[in-house]
Amino acid sequence: MDVFLAQLPQLLINGLTLGAVYALIALGYSMVYGVLQLLNFAHGDVYMVGAFIGYAVMMAFLPADGPLLAPVIIIVLMLLLAMLGCGALGVVIEQFAYRPLRNSPRIAPLISALGVSFFIQNAVQLTLTAKFRNYETEKLIAPQMGVMLGNVRLSATRALVIISAIALMFILQYLIRRTRLGKAMRAVAIDREAAAMMGVNVDQVIMFTFFVGSALAGAAGVLTGIVFTRIWHFMGFSYGLKGFTAAVLGGIGNIPGAMLGGFVLGLAETFATVLVSSTYKDVIAFVVLIIVLLLRPRGLLGARIPQKV
Repeated sequence: MDVFLAQLPQLLINGLTLGAVYALIALGYSMVYGVLQLLNFAHGDVYMVGAFIGYAVMMAFLPADGPLLAPVIIIVLMLLLAMLGCGALGVVIEQFAYRPLRNSPRIAPLISALGVSFFIQNAVQLTLTAKFRNYETEKLIAPQMGVMLGNVRLSATRALVIISAIALMFILQYLIRRTRLGKAMRAVAIDREAAAMMGVNVDQVIMFTFFVGSALAGAAGVLTGIVFTRIWHFMGFSYGLKGFTAAVLGGIGNIPGAMLGGFVLGLAETFATVLVSSTYKDVIAFVVLIIVLLLRPRGLLGARIPQKV
């Protein structure tokens, strides 16, 4: 226990870093579910595509003789292009895999989502092979960069991940709460037919929801590559499952809940690695989910739905 207490500050930083990635993925799940009541199980593979887009941009601007642009600009380009690429991919998925099944029984779009997931995984494997790729983060952010918080060092890469995730969450909250399109999203989430009768373009709102949720997944993919370096074609399955777990943990359909669920899950995994074993970190994460759902069936911040009589 003394060893754990000595490592606690560093474990908190590591857990928040991992939780920030889970939170960004969970936001996409929550947005789509909140508007369409649909579980987009292809979301994890969109995240994987974002990681590969970020890797491609990095390699394009990091030839052997040195970076072509300032490292900060390269990182911004990686994030922007991954978000745009994944946003476009999310729109395509919605157009061809979900929109034709919008009025079908719920099992139909769920099966379609699984099919899209397998398609993306295998398409990436066939085109880019199953070889692991490694982000050359040290060429963009020097390993010694960071700040000392007492006896704990917060590296620049981990600070980038945590700050980016929190900033994106606040931007998303502003978008949903303060903009005209955000109000339309909330109207469609409450009653799609009534929103359409009031002049809301439902198809446009749903398409925008998929774009934003997928863009956040793309940002999470790049941030994962920057901080953990290794990416591969099957990474979307495990991270997508954890993102979905974080969304359910916080209260699926709730934006702050998705962020909270991501951070709680990341901290639980990190603590389990030290207190129990890294072998059981996934088990501990799902045990936490089960306990929370037993106590709060709609998640940590999920709203209770009133029963109609």
